[in-house]
This record gives sequence, C-alpha cells and structure tokens, in this order.
Amino acid sequence: MGEFMESQEYQSFRSNIPQRKICVSDSETWTIYDAGPRTVSCPLIFLPPISSQADIFFKQILTLSSMGYRVISVEYPVLWTIEEFCKSFRRLVDHLQLDKVHLFGASLGGFLAQKFAEHTHVSPFVHSMILCNTFIDTSVFRKTGSAQTYWMLPALVLKKMVMGTFNKGLVDDRTADSIDFVVESLERLNQSELASRLTLNCAEDYVQPQKLRDVSVMIMDVNDDSALCPSVKEEMCKCYPEARRAHLKNGGNFPYLSRPDEVNLFIQIHLQKFLDTRYSAIERNSDHGRLHQASTQQQDDIAANDHSIMSS
Repeated sequence: MGEFMESQEYQSFRSNIPQRKICVSDSETWTIYDAGPRTVSCPLIFLPPISSQADIFFKQILTLSSMGYRVISVEYPVLWTIEEFCKSFRRLVDHLQLDKVHLFGASLGGFLAQKFAEHTHVSPFVHSMILCNTFIDTSVFRKTGSAQTYWMLPALVLKKMVMGTFNKGLVDDRTADSIDFVVESLERLNQSELASRLTLNCAEDYVQPQKLRDVSVMIMDVNDDSALCPSVKEEMCKCYPEARRAHLKNGGNFPYLSRPDEVNLFIQIHLQKFLDTRYSAIERNSDHGRLHQASTQQQDDIAANDHSIMSS
C-alpha cells in the first residue's frame, strides 16, 4: 500500500467522511463523499480523472470542509456517452437538492465539467469551474477511431493504456506518491468502469466555449511534465480568455495529491468572490464564513489585479 493510503490523513478521511451510494436509475449508481454543511445549496463538486475514484480528492475534502465549505467528490457509474453522463449527473444533483454548483474537474473530469455546463447553458446550472490539467477536444488523444472498441478490450489492456500516460522520469517524492496512489485506485476499477471512462475521454467530441461565457473559470495547470502537451494547454487558454490562470511550478498529473496546499489555496481564491452571494460554497453569515472572509483578505490584496497566479 502506498504512502498516501497508509497516512494518518487518509485513515482520518475514511473514518470520518462516510461514503454514500446514490442510485439515480436502475443502472446508474453514483458513489460520493459529501462533507460540510448541508445547508449550502451551491457546493463545490469534484470530478475525477479516468484513473481514479472519488477518494483521490481526500486532501481537498478534509481541508476545505474543516473551513466550512460544502464539498462533494463523485465517482462515475458506467456511462458510455457524454449525453448519458450529463443526464445522469443532473439526476444526481437534483437528488441532492442543489440550486447550482461549482465544479472542479481534473483531466476527464474537467472535460465532463465543461460538457455539463454546456448541456445546461440554456438554464444555467454551473456557476463556476476550476479546470485542472484538462482539455477541450478529445481529438488531442488521436484515438477517436478506436474509442468505440474499448468496451471489448480486457481490463489489463485498458489499464496499460492509462498507465502509459503517467510520468516515467525522475520525479520528487510527493509526485511519486501521488502516482502510487492513482495506480492503486486504477487497480480497483473493473473493466466496464475503465472502458466507459476511456470511451468518454476519447470518443469524438469538443467543447463549445461560446455557450459558457457566463461561467466563471479558473484554469489550473502545472509547468512540469504531464499527460497534456503545451499546445493543449494553450488551446484551453484561448477558449477562455477571461479565465484566471493558476500555475503550479510542478506537481505532475495529480497536483491535488502532490501539491494539496497550493491547490487548496487556489480553490479558496476562486471561491472567495462568491462568499457574500447565494452561490457561496461556504455557509453564509456563519462563524466559519466570517473567519474565512478575514483570512482571505490578504489573498485579495495579492490577487485583486492579477489575472494569473503563480505558485512556487
């Protein structure tokens, strides 16, 4: 078992944050972790990458919920098309009786976040997005032709495809631990779960950013090696010219595991502008909310006129 899974922090997460199974149809059951005040009706929802389960965001769930945020991390049921995902995810958030949502999407999760915002743009449901190491067009993977065959491939083959995107060079200890955690998560996914996620990731599709102009966006990426090439990151920024940029000097494919303090800070900076609105992810007029508002004043001073934020 890897360093993170053996850590006291992860054991505390598993002991204190209950895992819930929510059935939204006969064939669709979502696994979620829901932490923080249930009175918050516009929480932050985390959408994981292909290779991971909902617990990959345990460092964000523990830290942010302790500050008074309502945070939810989800694990996808087996869904084969973007339309199926959008309809199923909407059934989930309706079940949770949410008014609107903030979405944090990593890799595939970021693409799905954008597609859900696009799907609901006529009656906007996504208030903001944090897009981490993600993309706007599945053609960047050059596998659109073979995506429809993934359902028949053995799990071992599918896992090798995913692991082929992981950094194989020398990395620091925290990045190595994050990869170990994800490899263990990958081993827990069955064939249909993995095949369906790869199909969503690679089947021909793209985001229509003109439908997302009213959604507040933060683009978070790392400056070291990741599964996405620089041209993909540049295309993301072109599609969201008004987005705030959050750069991490390093952290690999999974900075929310390897650089949680920086990622958590960026999340707070993104959410702070909603603190005094009905779309606050933290309970309004609570002790938590007042303390958090005071603690973020310094962040306001630093970032007020800065479109791009850099972490060292």
